[in-house]
Amino acid sequence: MVQMSQIRSYMQKQMTEDRERTYVNVQGTSLDDALKQASIELSLPVKSIEYEILQKGSRGVLGAGRKPYLLLAYPASEQREDEGMEDPFDVDFGFDEEVEDVDRDGETFVKLSPKGILLKVTKPQGRGQKATEKQAMEAIRARTDGKVDAGRVSKAVKLAEGEFITIGDYDYNPAADAVLSVEIADMEMKAYLTALPPGPGGADPEYDNIVSFLQDHGVVEGLKEDILRRFSDSPMYREPVLVAEGSKPKNGADARVVLNFETDEHAVNLREQDGRVDFKELNIVQNVVEGQVLAKKIPAERGQPGRSVTGKLLPAKDGQDTRIEIGKNVRMSEDGRTAIAELNGQVFLHNGKIQVEEVYVVNGNVNLKTGNITFLGGVVVKGSVDDGFNVKASGNIEVMGSVGKSLLDAEGDIIVRQGVAGKESGVVRAGGNVWSKFIENVTVEAGGLVIVSDGIINCDVFANRKVICRGKRARIVGGRVRAAEEIDAKTLGSSAGKETVLEVGYDPKSKQKLTDLREKRDEQREELENVKRDLKTLISLSKQKKEIPKEKVQQFKDLQARNKELTEELERVQNDITELETYLDGLKLAGKISASGTVYTGVKLYVKEAFLDVHSEFNGVTFGAEAKQIKIQKYEESSENIEITRKE
Repeated sequence: MVQMSQIRSYMQKQMTEDRERTYVNVQGTSLDDALKQASIELSLPVKSIEYEILQKGSRGVLGAGRKPYLLLAYPASEQREDEGMEDPFDVDFGFDEEVEDVDRDGETFVKLSPKGILLKVTKPQGRGQKATEKQAMEAIRARTDGKVDAGRVSKAVKLAEGEFITIGDYDYNPAADAVLSVEIADMEMKAYLTALPPGPGGADPEYDNIVSFLQDHGVVEGLKEDILRRFSDSPMYREPVLVAEGSKPKNGADARVVLNFETDEHAVNLREQDGRVDFKELNIVQNVVEGQVLAKKIPAERGQPGRSVTGKLLPAKDGQDTRIEIGKNVRMSEDGRTAIAELNGQVFLHNGKIQVEEVYVVNGNVNLKTGNITFLGGVVVKGSVDDGFNVKASGNIEVMGSVGKSLLDAEGDIIVRQGVAGKESGVVRAGGNVWSKFIENVTVEAGGLVIVSDGIINCDVFANRKVICRGKRARIVGGRVRAAEEIDAKTLGSSAGKETVLEVGYDPKSKQKLTDLREKRDEQREELENVKRDLKTLISLSKQKKEIPKEKVQQFKDLQARNKELTEELERVQNDITELETYLDGLKLAGKISASGTVYTGVKLYVKEAFLDVHSEFNGVTFGAEAKQIKIQKYEESSENIEITRKE
């Protein structure tokens, strides 16, 4: 089995090799040409070089848009046997990237020069056809009846080196050379070259002569080199050709502020769930966290001056500056370009200023008008929370009215002034304490206390500390109530003998978490075994076949990633299990259950490991545990302060 220490050692060696590896950037007119250049620079044969294509080459059209091949090349990795290290799932199926070339036939160019008759032949590209001697001779006869050397023509066609070579002579007459003229148009932003064909014995225009001619006539900027070279190779007579183009001035863009939040308060972003629009998820509240970027200023750009083809400078304007306006709980970065939230809360624009509020107020009920509320701060609902709606907050939640079959979820405290009627599916979950007038047919979880004045009816309640039910109608009837330290109420159960389960003296939340972690560990172990089995199957397949389908290669890579992910997850889960087991073994909670009034039959009491099924009524008692037996004594009122306290 591969050990974690071996894997770390292997990865360290790979990182060292990467740092020591030599890389070169090369370019060429073709892939082969670029690889030859890499071979020279690395002093290695081409077969010993690996490479990445950074840019595919292109010949362009009439020379315009031509691009070379750009490669990142480096020595090929050598296979080594690392001592004490074998990675059974490190397999390379060896798929090389396919390079697509443009199909282009070879070409022939004939030019009359003072040096003689010149011929240039280019190689075909891709699956293009080679140029032939017949094509070359036809091109020559179309231009001149001068004497040519057939052997040189044949050699030029065969080599196809892409350079002009002299193949013959003619009676050169300088007075009959091609005549050039230039027209400067569009307010000196364009220059057109027109050439008249040479007369008998005259020569075609040369590239250097064309450039000199243009410069002598004032065209000094924006020359189109590719077009000029193409024109020199294959002149287009009596047709104006755009050979130079000026650059227009570009005014700089004004500075602008980019907001990272919606500014339209009436904009509603509906979400789809299972193909249907969820009208409860309106996303009206825009949450931000401390340190989050709320807006950025894009600086003004400097203008880029242009130039005419005659070299005149064309000025441009710089963009105008602006600034970000900020309000409460927002700060600016040192460079003045970024607005940052100073705390968690709701972001919005107020009088043109960006500000953040840490409390979100709903002026009415939470219903279809507001949608579900999710807020990184505190939430105050001045009305009620209707059935089917959720309120989630990273701070406190306070509801002035009542709560129906809904979800309240807060990292802080939850306060419900008029009580919760959950209709057997409502949930109230708080990281801190829960206060309510009453709770009925609802699930309640609290990281601290659960405080109720008028009763807990048919609920599943868990408190990480205490459940206190104190008031004129302070009773706990039906359901299951668990608390790590204490349960205290006026009445427990009912005269009808309704089953009511009360548990104290241990940490049920941590115990349930431990159970869940153990189940998760077992599932991950099973999945990991399946992944390893599939990896071994694919490795075996690769040894049997020379070529593996690409989908199998991708499947193998996905399995490799999942194998690594599961191994790391299992290690984390096992650490969490060990930590929880140590915590639960060290707990020393006594636990007690108290009733200032009556404890009715049908009540089941669990205090640590002790259990009592109440078959006769008790009055004014406190139940504890001693030697794994329920101990009954005179009622002791809880000393817990049950006044509502708000965390600022």
